[in-house]
Amino acid sequence: MKPAVFLDRDGTLVEESGYLDRLERLVFYPYSVDAVRALNRGGFAVVVVTNQAGIGRGLFGEADYQAVNRWMCDRFRSEGAPIARVYHCPFHAELGIGEYRIDHAWRKPKPGMILQAAADLDLELSRSVLIGDKLSDIEAAAAAGVPARILLDPLGSPPATTAPEHRIVRNLPEALVLLKEFVASATQARL
Repeated sequence: MKPAVFLDRDGTLVEESGYLDRLERLVFYPYSVDAVRALNRGGFAVVVVTNQAGIGRGLFGEADYQAVNRWMCDRFRSEGAPIARVYHCPFHAELGIGEYRIDHAWRKPKPGMILQAAADLDLELSRSVLIGDKLSDIEAAAAAGVPARILLDPLGSPPATTAPEHRIVRNLPEALVLLKEFVASATQARL
């Protein structure tokens, strides 16, 4: 079994741009590819878990999402930073339209996407990490049993919350520093 780093997409790997419905709106953070490459070298499966309620709300289609996602994954792979898999949840219990208006087990803060990835990719959740930019990311990781949870906040300030335990950093490079600490302490605990 392999550990994973679960990454949210919008606001974590790529700039938050509202509903990312076309390639013209996709902007990578300048450090994203290097960060994913470093995670791969560190022995982690890199898995993206992303809520995509824009599909469920009828703001863009599944084909639009898939085109953006395919291009993103191809770019990471071409730069030696492959993403193992991307999971997305288009459902929304209140704002979804038609078949998308359901309370789905994959929609963060529920852990469904993380648990499915663990089953599909034979991942060891107890040695895994989640990095995201919303408290729903942190809650999903905690519910799935992912012990290391990192919240990205450009201001680095803790929100008033009762969310599960997590660390706060400003960006993905700072999260990688914390990840090294997590790996070192986990290794030390196994010795």
